[in-house]
Amino acid sequence: MAKTWFITGASRGFGREWTIAALERGDNVAATARDTARLDDLVAQFGDKILPIRLDVTDRDAVFSAVAAAHGHFGRLDIVVNNAGYGLFGMVEEISEAEARAQFDANFFGALSVTQAALPYLREQRSGHFLQVSSNGGIVTGPEVSVYTATKWALEALSQSLASEVAGFGIKVTLIEPGYYGTDFAGSSQKRAAANPAYAAFREEVDRERKALYPDPGDPAATREAVLQVVDADEPPLRIFFGDGPLALAEEEYESRLATWRAWEPVSIAAHG
Repeated sequence: MAKTWFITGASRGFGREWTIAALERGDNVAATARDTARLDDLVAQFGDKILPIRLDVTDRDAVFSAVAAAHGHFGRLDIVVNNAGYGLFGMVEEISEAEARAQFDANFFGALSVTQAALPYLREQRSGHFLQVSSNGGIVTGPEVSVYTATKWALEALSQSLASEVAGFGIKVTLIEPGYYGTDFAGSSQKRAAANPAYAAFREEVDRERKALYPDPGDPAATREAVLQVVDADEPPLRIFFGDGPLALAEEEYESRLATWRAWEPVSIAAHG
Protein backbone atom coordinates (compact mmCIF):
# COMPACT_ATOMS: atom_id res chain seq x y z
CA MET A 1 0.00 0.00 0.00
CA ALA A 2 1.29 3.45 -0.92
CA LYS A 3 2.32 5.60 2.01
CA THR A 4 1.64 9.30 2.41
CA TRP A 5 4.47 11.61 3.42
CA PHE A 6 4.45 15.16 4.76
CA ILE A 7 7.88 16.70 4.19
CA THR A 8 9.02 20.17 5.20
CA GLY A 9 11.84 21.85 3.30
CA ALA A 10 11.07 19.62 0.32
CA SER A 11 12.47 21.86 -2.41
CA ARG A 12 16.16 21.18 -1.77
CA GLY A 13 18.69 19.10 0.14
CA PHE A 14 17.53 15.99 1.96
CA GLY A 15 13.90 17.06 1.70
CA ARG A 16 14.00 17.01 -2.09
CA GLU A 17 15.93 13.73 -2.24
CA TRP A 18 13.44 11.99 0.04
CA THR A 19 10.51 13.48 -1.85
CA ILE A 20 11.90 11.94 -5.03
CA ALA A 21 12.57 8.62 -3.30
CA ALA A 22 8.98 8.42 -2.07
CA LEU A 23 7.43 9.47 -5.37
CA GLU A 24 9.55 7.13 -7.47
CA ARG A 25 8.22 4.11 -5.60
CA GLY A 26 4.61 5.25 -5.86
CA ASP A 27 4.03 6.96 -2.52
CA ASN A 28 2.16 10.24 -2.08
CA VAL A 29 3.96 13.35 -0.83
CA ALA A 30 2.68 16.60 0.60
CA ALA A 31 5.79 18.62 -0.16
CA THR A 32 6.14 21.93 1.65
CA ALA A 33 8.52 24.72 0.78
CA ARG A 34 8.80 28.47 1.01
CA ASP A 35 9.04 28.55 -2.79
CA THR A 36 6.86 25.84 -4.32
CA ALA A 37 7.96 26.83 -7.83
CA ARG A 38 11.08 24.77 -7.15
CA LEU A 39 8.81 21.71 -7.07
CA ASP A 40 7.28 22.34 -10.51
CA ASP A 41 9.48 19.74 -12.20
CA LEU A 42 8.31 17.08 -9.75
CA VAL A 43 4.67 18.04 -10.26
CA ALA A 44 5.16 17.73 -14.02
CA GLN A 45 6.74 14.29 -13.57
CA PHE A 46 4.56 12.78 -10.85
CA GLY A 47 1.25 14.61 -11.20
CA ASP A 48 -1.27 14.18 -8.42
CA LYS A 49 1.08 11.99 -6.36
CA ILE A 50 2.64 15.22 -5.08
CA LEU A 51 0.84 18.08 -3.36
CA PRO A 52 3.00 21.23 -3.18
CA ILE A 53 2.19 23.46 -0.20
CA ARG A 54 3.76 26.85 0.35
CA LEU A 55 4.89 26.95 3.99
CA ASP A 56 7.13 28.84 6.35
CA VAL A 57 7.41 26.56 9.38
CA THR A 58 7.88 29.54 11.70
CA ASP A 59 4.21 30.44 11.05
CA ARG A 60 2.44 28.12 13.50
CA ASP A 61 -1.06 28.77 12.15
CA ALA A 62 0.14 28.07 8.61
CA VAL A 63 1.71 24.81 9.79
CA PHE A 64 -1.58 23.55 11.23
CA SER A 65 -3.40 24.59 8.05
CA ALA A 66 -0.82 22.83 5.86
CA VAL A 67 -1.00 19.57 7.82
CA ALA A 68 -4.82 19.67 7.71
CA ALA A 69 -4.75 20.34 3.97
CA ALA A 70 -2.40 17.42 3.38
CA HIS A 71 -4.53 15.06 5.45
CA GLY A 72 -7.71 16.27 3.76
CA HIS A 73 -6.21 15.79 0.30
CA PHE A 74 -4.71 12.33 0.76
CA GLY A 75 -6.96 11.00 3.53
CA ARG A 76 -4.12 10.02 5.88
CA LEU A 77 -0.54 10.76 6.93
CA ASP A 78 1.98 7.98 7.41
CA ILE A 79 5.39 9.64 7.52
CA VAL A 80 6.03 13.17 8.81
CA VAL A 81 9.47 14.55 8.04
CA ASN A 82 10.71 17.59 9.95
CA ASN A 83 13.50 18.69 7.65
CA ALA A 84 13.14 22.47 7.26
CA GLY A 85 15.84 24.58 8.86
CA TYR A 86 19.15 26.30 8.34
CA GLY A 87 22.58 26.68 9.90
CA LEU A 88 23.72 29.69 11.91
CA PHE A 89 27.47 30.15 12.25
CA GLY A 90 29.22 32.42 14.73
CA MET A 91 30.98 32.47 18.06
CA VAL A 92 28.70 32.75 21.10
CA GLU A 93 29.77 36.36 21.65
CA GLU A 94 28.95 37.25 18.05
CA ILE A 95 25.40 35.91 17.82
CA SER A 96 22.63 38.39 18.51
CA GLU A 97 19.54 37.51 20.50
CA ALA A 98 17.41 38.03 17.40
CA GLU A 99 19.58 35.61 15.39
CA ALA A 100 19.42 33.00 18.14
CA ARG A 101 15.64 33.27 18.46
CA ALA A 102 15.17 33.05 14.69
CA GLN A 103 17.35 29.92 14.62
CA PHE A 104 15.22 28.25 17.29
CA ASP A 105 12.00 29.37 15.60
CA ALA A 106 13.00 27.61 12.36
CA ASN A 107 14.90 24.56 13.59
CA PHE A 108 13.10 23.72 16.81
CA PHE A 109 9.73 25.46 17.13
CA GLY A 110 8.94 24.77 13.47
CA ALA A 111 9.47 21.06 14.07
CA LEU A 112 7.45 21.25 17.29
CA SER A 113 4.52 22.87 15.46
CA VAL A 114 4.53 20.27 12.68
CA THR A 115 4.73 17.46 15.22
CA GLN A 116 1.87 18.83 17.29
CA ALA A 117 -0.25 19.46 14.20
CA ALA A 118 0.23 15.93 12.86
CA LEU A 119 -0.06 14.01 16.13
CA PRO A 120 -3.89 13.95 16.39
CA TYR A 121 -4.17 12.37 12.92
CA LEU A 122 -1.51 9.75 13.60
CA ARG A 123 -2.90 9.04 17.06
CA GLU A 124 -6.42 8.59 15.67
CA GLN A 125 -5.25 6.14 13.00
CA ARG A 126 -2.90 4.50 15.56
CA SER A 127 0.04 4.46 13.21
CA GLY A 128 2.64 6.75 11.71
CA HIS A 129 6.29 7.65 11.80
CA PHE A 130 8.03 10.94 12.59
CA LEU A 131 11.42 11.49 10.97
CA GLN A 132 13.16 14.30 12.82
CA VAL A 133 16.16 15.61 10.92
CA SER A 134 18.83 16.28 13.49
CA SER A 135 22.58 16.20 12.80
CA ASN A 136 25.76 14.70 14.13
CA GLY A 137 25.70 18.14 15.76
CA GLY A 138 22.78 16.82 17.76
CA ILE A 139 25.21 14.88 19.95
CA VAL A 140 28.52 16.75 19.56
CA THR A 141 29.26 20.42 19.17
CA GLY A 142 32.15 22.79 18.69
CA PRO A 143 33.14 26.37 17.92
CA GLU A 144 30.95 28.56 15.71
CA VAL A 145 27.90 26.29 15.82
CA SER A 146 26.69 26.78 19.40
CA VAL A 147 23.14 27.92 18.68
CA TYR A 148 22.66 25.67 15.65
CA THR A 149 23.66 22.60 17.63
CA ALA A 150 21.60 23.82 20.59
CA THR A 151 18.52 23.60 18.36
CA LYS A 152 19.45 20.05 17.41
CA TRP A 153 20.12 19.02 21.02
CA ALA A 154 16.69 20.41 21.88
CA LEU A 155 15.11 18.47 19.00
CA GLU A 156 16.85 15.30 20.19
CA ALA A 157 15.45 15.67 23.71
CA LEU A 158 11.97 16.51 22.45
CA SER A 159 11.95 13.52 20.09
CA GLN A 160 13.20 11.02 22.65
CA SER A 161 10.43 12.08 25.03
CA LEU A 162 7.93 11.98 22.17
CA ALA A 163 8.91 8.43 21.26
CA SER A 164 8.02 7.16 24.73
CA GLU A 165 4.75 9.13 24.81
CA VAL A 166 3.35 7.89 21.49
CA ALA A 167 4.61 4.30 21.31
CA GLY A 168 1.31 3.07 22.76
CA PHE A 169 -0.51 4.58 19.79
CA GLY A 170 1.62 2.69 17.28
CA ILE A 171 3.59 5.80 16.32
CA LYS A 172 7.33 5.57 15.66
CA VAL A 173 9.97 8.28 15.99
CA THR A 174 13.39 8.35 14.35
CA LEU A 175 16.08 11.00 14.69
CA ILE A 176 18.18 11.09 11.52
CA GLU A 177 21.64 12.45 12.30
CA PRO A 178 23.50 13.23 9.06
CA GLY A 179 27.18 13.95 8.90
CA TYR A 180 28.67 16.32 6.34
CA TYR A 181 26.88 16.22 2.98
CA GLY A 182 27.11 18.17 -0.24
CA THR A 183 23.83 20.01 0.31
CA ASP A 184 23.45 23.78 0.34
CA PHE A 185 23.79 23.76 4.14
CA ALA A 186 27.10 25.57 3.70
CA GLY A 187 25.59 27.81 1.00
CA SER A 188 22.15 29.40 0.79
CA SER A 189 20.94 27.50 3.87
CA GLN A 190 23.59 29.13 6.02
CA LYS A 191 23.63 32.40 7.92
CA ARG A 192 26.62 33.98 9.64
CA ALA A 193 26.74 36.36 12.55
CA ALA A 194 28.78 39.55 12.23
CA ALA A 195 32.42 38.65 12.85
CA ASN A 196 34.29 39.98 15.88
CA PRO A 197 37.95 40.64 14.96
CA ALA A 198 39.05 39.26 18.33
CA TYR A 199 38.24 35.75 17.02
CA ALA A 200 39.90 36.13 13.61
CA ALA A 201 42.90 33.88 14.28
CA PHE A 202 40.84 31.25 16.08
CA ARG A 203 38.26 31.27 13.30
CA GLU A 204 40.95 30.50 10.71
CA GLU A 205 42.14 27.60 12.87
CA VAL A 206 38.60 26.26 13.21
CA ASP A 207 38.04 26.50 9.46
CA ARG A 208 41.25 24.57 8.75
CA GLU A 209 40.33 21.85 11.23
CA ARG A 210 36.79 21.58 9.84
CA LYS A 211 38.07 21.16 6.28
CA ALA A 212 40.51 18.49 7.43
CA LEU A 213 37.78 16.67 9.37
CA TYR A 214 35.30 16.70 6.46
CA PRO A 215 37.37 16.33 3.27
CA ASP A 216 34.79 14.29 1.34
CA PRO A 217 31.14 15.36 1.66
CA GLY A 218 28.51 12.69 1.24
CA ASP A 219 26.15 12.49 -1.73
CA PRO A 220 22.62 13.52 -0.64
CA ALA A 221 21.09 11.25 -3.29
CA ALA A 222 22.71 8.26 -1.58
CA THR A 223 20.38 8.80 1.40
CA ARG A 224 17.27 7.93 -0.62
CA GLU A 225 17.54 4.16 -0.13
CA ALA A 226 18.59 4.62 3.50
CA VAL A 227 15.52 6.66 4.40
CA LEU A 228 13.25 4.12 2.71
CA GLN A 229 14.83 1.33 4.74
CA VAL A 230 14.15 3.32 7.91
CA VAL A 231 10.47 3.97 7.17
CA ASP A 232 9.88 0.37 6.01
CA ALA A 233 11.44 -1.23 9.10
CA ASP A 234 9.12 -2.99 11.51
CA GLU A 235 11.25 -1.66 14.37
CA PRO A 236 12.95 1.51 13.15
CA PRO A 237 15.76 3.00 15.22
CA LEU A 238 15.24 5.95 17.52
CA ARG A 239 18.53 7.32 16.20
CA ILE A 240 20.51 6.65 13.05
CA PHE A 241 23.55 8.32 11.52
CA PHE A 242 23.62 9.03 7.81
CA GLY A 243 27.12 9.17 6.36
CA ASP A 244 30.59 7.92 7.15
CA GLY A 245 32.25 9.50 10.18
CA PRO A 246 29.63 10.46 12.79
CA LEU A 247 29.98 7.22 14.76
CA ALA A 248 33.67 7.86 15.44
CA LEU A 249 32.83 11.37 16.67
CA ALA A 250 30.11 9.97 18.94
CA GLU A 251 32.40 7.33 20.41
CA GLU A 252 35.06 9.93 21.20
CA GLU A 253 32.49 12.29 22.70
CA TYR A 254 30.84 9.76 24.99
CA GLU A 255 34.07 8.11 26.08
CA SER A 256 35.28 11.57 27.11
CA ARG A 257 32.08 12.30 29.02
CA LEU A 258 32.15 8.98 30.86
CA ALA A 259 35.81 9.42 31.79
CA THR A 260 35.13 12.87 33.24
CA TRP A 261 32.05 11.76 35.17
CA ARG A 262 33.94 8.80 36.62
CA ALA A 263 36.95 10.91 37.57
CA TRP A 264 34.71 13.34 39.46
CA GLU A 265 32.38 10.73 40.93
CA PRO A 266 33.77 11.09 44.51
CA VAL A 267 32.88 14.78 44.43
CA SER A 268 29.46 13.96 42.98
CA ILE A 269 28.69 11.43 45.71
CA ALA A 270 29.93 13.73 48.46
CA ALA A 271 27.54 16.37 47.17
CA HIS A 272 24.63 14.03 47.89
CA GLY A 273 24.95 14.69 51.63
